[in-house]
Amino acid sequence: MFSISAFSRAVVWALLGTAVTTPVLAQDGITVSGEVRARYESLDGQFRAGRSGSDQALFLRTLVHGRYEADDFAFGIELQDSRAYFDDEGTPLSASYVNPLDILQLYVETPAPGLLGQDWSGHLRLGRQTVSIGSKRQIERVSYANVIKSYTGAHYTSRTDAGDEFHLLAIVPLSRQPGDRGLIGDNTLSGDDEQWNRQIWGVHYRDANAFLGLAEGIMAEAFVYGLNERDSADFATPNRHYTAPGFRLYRRPQTSQWDVDIEGVWRFGSRRATSADSDTDDLDVSATMLFAAAGYTFNAPWKPRLALEYYWASGDDDPNDESFDQYERLFGSRRTDLNNTSLHGPLTPANLSAPGVRLELDPGPRWSARIHYSHASLASETDSWVIAKLRDPSGQSGDVIGQTIDSRVVYDLVPDTLELELGTSVFLPGEFADNAPASPAPDETLFGYAQVAWQF
Repeated sequence: MFSISAFSRAVVWALLGTAVTTPVLAQDGITVSGEVRARYESLDGQFRAGRSGSDQALFLRTLVHGRYEADDFAFGIELQDSRAYFDDEGTPLSASYVNPLDILQLYVETPAPGLLGQDWSGHLRLGRQTVSIGSKRQIERVSYANVIKSYTGAHYTSRTDAGDEFHLLAIVPLSRQPGDRGLIGDNTLSGDDEQWNRQIWGVHYRDANAFLGLAEGIMAEAFVYGLNERDSADFATPNRHYTAPGFRLYRRPQTSQWDVDIEGVWRFGSRRATSADSDTDDLDVSATMLFAAAGYTFNAPWKPRLALEYYWASGDDDPNDESFDQYERLFGSRRTDLNNTSLHGPLTPANLSAPGVRLELDPGPRWSARIHYSHASLASETDSWVIAKLRDPSGQSGDVIGQTIDSRVVYDLVPDTLELELGTSVFLPGEFADNAPASPAPDETLFGYAQVAWQF
């Protein structure tokens, strides 16, 4: 556990005060960088079970990352302070929104041999750290969320000049504190703990050369990730023991060119239905996820890119059999592919079938914009709409979650320093969202946010 004493907190706040008045500090191998961000969100038409009406909150996040490099050795520490204001008792806050002053990263880095040949160079990072690999659908350092996930362990990375990558990962996640809703609402300070009873491992390889000669620029990835859990005195788990092999083929967007992104995962193993001590029955797990997108960037003003997309994540067809077939989003992203999240975010890659269309615009070096539409259904009508925590085991409520429209515009007020972001979302409920037991059944859900971020 990394706890912060009163004296340490005073030192940290002094560092924060210095950093936010000094855009960049770089001297004798020491660099300090970071971000100060404020985002106001408003949601009208709550869709989650047991809630109704509207929600709003002001989210503040401050990051300060100090790094010291000497010869082949590097030491880094990053602080995170995430808070919420102007919310009310009905706002669905959790430790994903609020995590007052704590250590996000505390690591050492050292060179390591390239394991795949002379053209490969490697390095090893040990300690508390954030992790993003590949598409970030399997594991990512989130950017939009008010609280960034971090892990403790070892991450080995090896690369070539041609862009090939090889990753080895052995980490444990952190239990973000405080966990109590009342303490979260009060922005109470509490140090995060390593969950040593939950181990994550991964092997991830990327080939940056043309895949099988099919087309120039197509890259391939192959990976295997695993999760092993056991209960501890402080944290109960469903005792998940997962192995998840997968692949990805993609071609990055370029003007006057088709692009593609296909990623699939099969997850197998075992877990229990709940985290209760009395639940000792292991269920067989077989779950799948598939994302597919094909787009084209036009050689025209604003460089419009139009893409067709489809997201599939399996559901559990029978809640009473001896298997669990729902694909769970564990540590990967969802906003990039699906919807604006935080107080909104009705969709996640779990029990989901969502075809969609996306339009991205690039009006100039300081502007970017996108709008995305999805028609979302349950992959299994007897399984849960996970974010809303709604389920009809009989399947009689139908399977259509609804239609989502998400948009955002980003403008650099001061290039590379001060950024403004505005976003809106509309959720139009379908038959399942209207009819599921305990659903608040709003006529529609409207969401908007305004965000300003200063990077130094």
